[in-house]
Amino acid sequence: MTAIEPRIAIVGAGPAGIYAADILLRLAPSASIDLFEKLPTPYGLVRYGVAPDHPRIRKIVDALHDVLVNPRIRLRCNVEIGVDMEIDELRAAYNGVIVATGADLDVSLDIPGINLPGSFGAADFVAWYDGHPDVSRTWPLEAESVAVLGAGNVALDVARILAKHASALTDTDTPDSVLEPLAASPLRDVHLFARRGPADVRFSAMELRELAEQDDVDVIVDPEELALDDHAERMIAQFSQRRIIVRTLTEWGARDPSERTASRRIHLHLRQRPVRVLGTERVTGIEMERTASDELGRMVGTGELLRYDVGAVYRAVGYRATPVPGVPFDTTQGVVPHVEGRVVDSEGVPIPRLYATGWIKRGPVGLIGATKSDAGQTVRHLIDDLAIVEHAPREDDPTAHLAHAVDLDGWLRINAAERAAGAERGRERTKIVNRAEMLTHAQRDQTMEGLR
Repeated sequence: MTAIEPRIAIVGAGPAGIYAADILLRLAPSASIDLFEKLPTPYGLVRYGVAPDHPRIRKIVDALHDVLVNPRIRLRCNVEIGVDMEIDELRAAYNGVIVATGADLDVSLDIPGINLPGSFGAADFVAWYDGHPDVSRTWPLEAESVAVLGAGNVALDVARILAKHASALTDTDTPDSVLEPLAASPLRDVHLFARRGPADVRFSAMELRELAEQDDVDVIVDPEELALDDHAERMIAQFSQRRIIVRTLTEWGARDPSERTASRRIHLHLRQRPVRVLGTERVTGIEMERTASDELGRMVGTGELLRYDVGAVYRAVGYRATPVPGVPFDTTQGVVPHVEGRVVDSEGVPIPRLYATGWIKRGPVGLIGATKSDAGQTVRHLIDDLAIVEHAPREDDPTAHLAHAVDLDGWLRINAAERAAGAERGRERTKIVNRAEMLTHAQRDQTMEGLR
């Protein structure tokens, strides 16, 4: 370790950035960290990417908060890198800069009709129902039947929220701008499509079971789609999670149709891939092709086509990162090019004092907890570099000019306002969704001080 007290900048105050800060302070207790976030609030994916009916996952916030209150960490929200500060400014002012901005865009799906009105990306829908301050407060919930494309947990979240009755969300932090359209939704059927078979879907067993734990919602599975080939038999023999998933699907497929009396239904279709979205002026249906696995478990088309009448299509086929100005970006992979967390240039040479962690480093794979080990790798390389690379950062405060930044106290005032709004309704909190309103709460005490 160098003799100086290292000063580190972390760009992104979601789980990846906060985990990196925590690990850094444990391995380098003398370090000081400035944590930058373009939104007025911290917590990133946990606040704006986790469904509101998943409070157990949102409890991660408690652990993240415990990190943020460390006196060696300064929170600087409402600061956008590339607008308010440049990456090169950070590299000049700090001993190391870690980019941890995550992945917030939908992966495109290149099929005919995918851009018709009524076709949506899951990332946009999730941002809407989670009250992201930078998205529209309206959403066109007009269709009686919709299709959701994807075999992961995001697809499950989208299908579940679409089918859920708004009354089941009134005790969550879901804002009124979301509850009211959900309450008025005419939806009857959600068709959830996975191109893989029952032993290969990417759902987690727990989240899958939650589909059938909703009030007045039936889950329907065609038992003929649950047949196991040799590949599937190998998968369930090796992996317990896949056995649980197949068992759950089999139980649903065996239910007597006479027991299905709910006003809303989720139809889970396996081994079907999208071919085209149907419609001229807007979505009117979707065409799917049946798939089968070859001897290596790869999904291939069979040529059998099926059509479904739906008024909307939601694609949940993956996320990709937004490039950070001044940071190299691999547009093909949708990540920052790096070697074990050290960001590299077009020649593969590490860029001094620049690092990456989280989904912008490895892509949107793994659960939130997996980000810890990923951050550990990056931080250890940063610390190794501190010991051998001489760099004296600026002695003045590089954030002094950011008068609009929201610090930890500002975030705590936003948090208190949300909790107070929730208490009026018997909730833990009601999320504030308007950026200007958030900033008003964040700056309230400073404003009052100026009036005294």
